[in-house]
Amino acid sequence: MTVRVRATLVAATAVALTAALAAPAIAAPPAGNTGHTGHHDATRAAIEAAVADGVPGVTVTARDRRGEWSATAGVGDLRTGKPRSPQDHYRAGSITKTFVVTVLLQLEAQGRLSLDDRVEKWLPGLVRGNGHDGRAITLRQLLNHTSGVFSYGDDPVFEETYERKDGFMKHRYDRKTPQDLIAIAMSHPPRFAPGTSWSYSNTNYVLAALVIEKVTGHAYDKEVMRRVITPLGLKDTEVPGTRPTLPKPSSRAYSKLADATTGPTYDVTEMNPALAFGSGDMVSTSADLGRFYSALLQGRLLPPAQLKEMKTTVPETTIPNAQYGLGLGDVTLSCGVHVWGHTGEIHGSTSMAVTTADGRHTLAVNFNNDWSGDIMAVIDAEYCGE
Repeated sequence: MTVRVRATLVAATAVALTAALAAPAIAAPPAGNTGHTGHHDATRAAIEAAVADGVPGVTVTARDRRGEWSATAGVGDLRTGKPRSPQDHYRAGSITKTFVVTVLLQLEAQGRLSLDDRVEKWLPGLVRGNGHDGRAITLRQLLNHTSGVFSYGDDPVFEETYERKDGFMKHRYDRKTPQDLIAIAMSHPPRFAPGTSWSYSNTNYVLAALVIEKVTGHAYDKEVMRRVITPLGLKDTEVPGTRPTLPKPSSRAYSKLADATTGPTYDVTEMNPALAFGSGDMVSTSADLGRFYSALLQGRLLPPAQLKEMKTTVPETTIPNAQYGLGLGDVTLSCGVHVWGHTGEIHGSTSMAVTTADGRHTLAVNFNNDWSGDIMAVIDAEYCGE
């Protein structure tokens, strides 16, 4: 989750780890691909362009009426030159948010909560301080980022500790509770009064995950597993808790651990993902993410009323042609096609998973870095390329 994450359909962020690379980068081999290839030529060209632009490696999976197609470009390991795999597991970052909202909307459909409930009802006294007041914020405002709650990742000390080289190398395995993250946010004033503007905040989804726990009496990851992952058979998707490693197969993840796009490159594969609790801690694959968004938009996870609420959007103030619903973005591409989904970036991993409104044409893509490449160009190529 570079904790500065602005995950909407076209941008997002999260947290990274490990040591500096000792060896120089190895030239990327030609892109590999499997499945139906002809009508994905523009997508394949776009992932190769991303590698030429400095992304170490890319993995992508699409599914449409012709079947499933996967391709890779570049390398998964800069030291050995090992290529990326279509089956790579990676940190999905803020794509986690769509899973969290799906569970909350299932709870709403069951009559166990209302989106108009105040945060205070479920988390009494937790959202207080410096002008924050959970009595004035609804669950809906958390989920569509109109709450005004400060994002804990924007705290300067947090940034220095978890997003810069010296701090990250020392603190990558730190354990912070969700309450710790919320306390960081509460030490700052809110961005605006609830409901008066829009600002992406990871704190909103830490709170949302805690609401799941309060309503159900179970850990949020258990509810995501029981209600979404297991029913859909997403065998390569999980909330990993505090486990710092990725399942196999996987590639290495790389970051500059700085605002600059030049300078040393660091292997940031290992980290404590719970630093992104509820806002960006999940691990998945491109195939699984495509299945998830397809099922979601086809109505297999939510009743029509709840899916309509999820797709009720507000203006996203930083991205052209984008709107934000409840943990779900809507972007209009260059050819006029609408796609629904989310982005996610966690140090060393930039991802995007989308589908058409009917759930029949999906695409999920991952870059194993966080400083270069145009992921939106890959999406546009898939849906608008010749």
